[in-house]
Amino acid sequence: MKVDTNIGGGIDGTGGADFGVLTDQVNAAERIGFDGLWSTEVSRDPFLPLLVAAQESPTMRLGTAVAVAFARSPMTTAAIANDLNTFSRGRFVLGLGSQIQPHIERRFSMPWSAPAERMREYLQALRAIWSSWQTGDDLDFRGDHYQHTLMTPMFSPGPSPFGPPPVVIAAVGPKMTAVAAEAADGLLVHGFTTDRYLREVTLPAVDAGLSESGRGRADFTICYPGLIVTGTDERGYLEATERVRHQIAFYGATPAYRGVLDLHGWGDLHTELHRLSKAGDWTTMTALIDDEVLSTFAVAGEPADVGVEIVRRFGDLVDRFTLYTPYPLGEAATSAVVEGVKGAVR
Repeated sequence: MKVDTNIGGGIDGTGGADFGVLTDQVNAAERIGFDGLWSTEVSRDPFLPLLVAAQESPTMRLGTAVAVAFARSPMTTAAIANDLNTFSRGRFVLGLGSQIQPHIERRFSMPWSAPAERMREYLQALRAIWSSWQTGDDLDFRGDHYQHTLMTPMFSPGPSPFGPPPVVIAAVGPKMTAVAAEAADGLLVHGFTTDRYLREVTLPAVDAGLSESGRGRADFTICYPGLIVTGTDERGYLEATERVRHQIAFYGATPAYRGVLDLHGWGDLHTELHRLSKAGDWTTMTALIDDEVLSTFAVAGEPADVGVEIVRRFGDLVDRFTLYTPYPLGEAATSAVVEGVKGAVR
């Protein structure tokens, strides 16, 4: 695993909160030694927190993990990504995801179509828009889903001294993974992933896509938000364990993620989790995640040991590792994990 501050590698955290809290988060991330921060689109806009982060931090790589592509026009996304990349002086990474059909249609009131093909075209549209701004050439993008054929000087921001930002695509299945490897600058692996799934399923698909596009692995960045279980005392550790079990159960109930469980011979677990999720029985679902499943999907242990284990399990598989902690983890423990990672790769 490479550890530096460019898109190629690093140990990252996540951020997003009210203004005052967000400022504290960014300052804490600097003290901890994170190389980057990702902003999610769950209950907040994914872009706005990064404006604060870019102002507070002069060094960290900043990205969305993820912004929902199909909830926005490529023109809207191109504009805000260009602004953030310029404001951060070239430190922004645009992370895009497709979301699933019910959210696109019922939450965002936007049309749904074959996601992999549409994402490929979305990326092509973004690059056509950015190219028009950089070169001053006419904008003439005509696709099956998007048409961008008007760009007058008044509405063009003009060329950015930092160029367009890199784009990474979130993917679980083989089709979207192929789109990322063939057309994007990197892949955002889903948190419901194991080292075995990465090695046996994801990386072969990435290699095939890169070969198709005439690129090598050095031209591509794999980012992984990995679940960890740790704490500074027994109470904190038990809380972390329960929260991560719950998170694994939530993901494991989703049909789109069944393939990861199938690889490990746990397809029946998905069937039961899915049935219980329909009944809203989250307590029973969480209890079904035994120690073997937990240790397969999460790195668990003392903070410093977790950092070393992250490198052992994922150091030859991913370039950027984000600490995924669906529970509060204090600065001292987080620092110990990050120091463990950096010490193990020196």
